[in-house]
Amino acid sequence: MLIKSIFGGKSEMTEASSKKCPVVLMTRIRLARNLSDTPFPGWAKAPQRKGVLETCLPAVASLTQMKRGITAEVEELSDLEKQILVERHLISRELSGSPEKAGVVISKDQSVSVMINEEDHLRIQVIKSGYRFKQAWNSVNGIDSSLEDELDYAFSSQIGFLTACPTNVGTGMRASAMMHLPALVISSQMEKVVRAVNQLGIAVRGLFGEGSDASGSIFQISNQTTLGESEQEIIKRLSSVLRTIIDQEMNAREKILEKDPNKLFDKIGRAYGILQNSHLLTSSECMNLASLVRFGVDLEMFPEKTRNIVDRMFIECQPGHIQHHAGKAIDSNERDAFRSQYLRNQFESIDKPVFTIQED
Repeated sequence: MLIKSIFGGKSEMTEASSKKCPVVLMTRIRLARNLSDTPFPGWAKAPQRKGVLETCLPAVASLTQMKRGITAEVEELSDLEKQILVERHLISRELSGSPEKAGVVISKDQSVSVMINEEDHLRIQVIKSGYRFKQAWNSVNGIDSSLEDELDYAFSSQIGFLTACPTNVGTGMRASAMMHLPALVISSQMEKVVRAVNQLGIAVRGLFGEGSDASGSIFQISNQTTLGESEQEIIKRLSSVLRTIIDQEMNAREKILEKDPNKLFDKIGRAYGILQNSHLLTSSECMNLASLVRFGVDLEMFPEKTRNIVDRMFIECQPGHIQHHAGKAIDSNERDAFRSQYLRNQFESIDKPVFTIQED
């Protein structure tokens, strides 16, 4: 039933276009909240975790933003359902492995998800496609205020919201942008960018957060400090760093086109050819090839309508989604074959890239 609901409607992650800012695929704001006088989930006993779930699940599900949404306890989900929710960034890997008495509520358009009994009692998340921190903040702030009217949050007048991990104390907020940075990767400048932003208290991670690889030249850039700054100050500081990274990416694109355009055209052309004709593709290979095609869309080598197809492929080429499309559990070799077939079908109608070849 959950799988049908997930795939039955449009999703902020797979259907929305990020044309307004090609470099930023998605913005996300997450708030960590806990109930007062209640042990954090990692320390709580089973009856206490059950009490938190029974208190929070109906409070979240009754929110206006969650009307006709999905409500589920984690232990009721199949392994495939949990994997798909992780791949769509709707739950964390930690919640998917939760031993008992954990849950999630997801809005109909999958732009809002609230995890219950993950590291904190509540993890409230809003996702917006493109570069839209203002909209994401307004949405998550409204949800947080509504829940605060119903639930007694753990809060200190001196340091702010109390959280299981000290790094979240204060605002309890993590703001992040998922950025597509192929030119910085191709030109071997990404390591320098990571070092620079780390010194500013900004974290750089892969597509699926901490410990994940940056497949497809996709990076999550987020704040590390939550104490001593207001939410608006955190977003303002992060936005300043993001604008600098966007400028560096655009400059790197210009330099690549000036220095050796044919080398770039060759990469993009090969990616297009493989996606249309391959018979075995891993999810990592798919991500990297789709990244190059998306780069080609940004450079107007492919029509704009191609962007939405590629953005969906970043999610739908992942193992859980491939098994759903196959209609059964399949091993890695079968997934690689099915993924290739699925991508051939998706890309067969995409127009050939148009290159402006420079004469020698």
